Amino acid sequence: MCTTCGCGVGDTRVAGEPLPASGDAAALPESGQARRYRPAVVATPVDPDGVSSRNGHHGHHGHNEHHPHHGHHGGPGTATTPARLVQIERDILASNDAHAAENRRRFEEQGIFALNLVSSPGSGKTALLCRTIELLRGRLSLAVIEGDQQTSRDAERIRATGVPALQINTGKGCHLDAHMVGHALQRLSPGDDSLLLIENVGNLVCPAAFDLGEAHKVVILSVTEGEDKPLKYPNMFAAASLLLLNKIDLLPHLSFDVDLAITHARQVNPALRVMRLSATTGEGFDEWLAWLDQGCAAAQRSRKTTIDALRRRVAELENLLSSGARC
Repeated sequence: MCTTCGCGVGDTRVAGEPLPASGDAAALPESGQARRYRPAVVATPVDPDGVSSRNGHHGHHGHNEHHPHHGHHGGPGTATTPARLVQIERDILASNDAHAAENRRRFEEQGIFALNLVSSPGSGKTALLCRTIELLRGRLSLAVIEGDQQTSRDAERIRATGVPALQINTGKGCHLDAHMVGHALQRLSPGDDSLLLIENVGNLVCPAAFDLGEAHKVVILSVTEGEDKPLKYPNMFAAASLLLLNKIDLLPHLSFDVDLAITHARQVNPALRVMRLSATTGEGFDEWLAWLDQGCAAAQRSRKTTIDALRRRVAELENLLSSGARC
């Protein structure tokens, strides 16, 4: 699945069913929209035993073990060279981009405003989603895709609000990819002119590299984390369009420096928009909801413009055919 960290393959389940194999990426349509961000591909050192590692890249797995790639990308005992690992990573990202382009085409055709919510575990993503749904119910059509390594607890929490939600369990994997999301879309069937919220696996590393076809990555940082998170995990904050600083109701009980956290985030991404809010109290949600309304309205206008252009073209062709028949 991922040469960036060596996470496993073969255990992914969508709504409890095994994920079908990915189709031929070359057969998918090309995207007219370039990737917004891709981190540089760096060759991974390989030791004499054929075990690869990338320094400083194991913290999100909760251990410091090296990830074996022999048997995963080659035969048993085969040492994968750095050049081969670079090519594998490029191939994986190219295949993912083709699936992301297909997802994006679907979103554009349906007027769906799709967001990829990313964060560390425990930042409050699901609570934020539940509060958002509660405040938007009746104003917008909503659907949610939940990503976790195991359990369907978060999808069950979302469905309890009355909004359709589908769970993706990545098993050994540490992030969602565009193929998983595309298959989930087939099962979930979000409506036209709707808001789709994708809650990614809790991880500030690998999700940065994988485009899902979303309009924006929204990174959530809680005030119970360190102000230096953006400096420690710069790729994610560089890939995001919006930072939600969550749990601000806890600030009186913490020594978290809000201004310093925002300064660090904008060192990495000067264009990053920041909103301060609390999923518990609802403080700051007016700005967040207004941003969602604007994004949905823009997606819907774009869809209407495309439909109107197609209708004009059909009318022109019908007029030409009618003129030819009279002649």
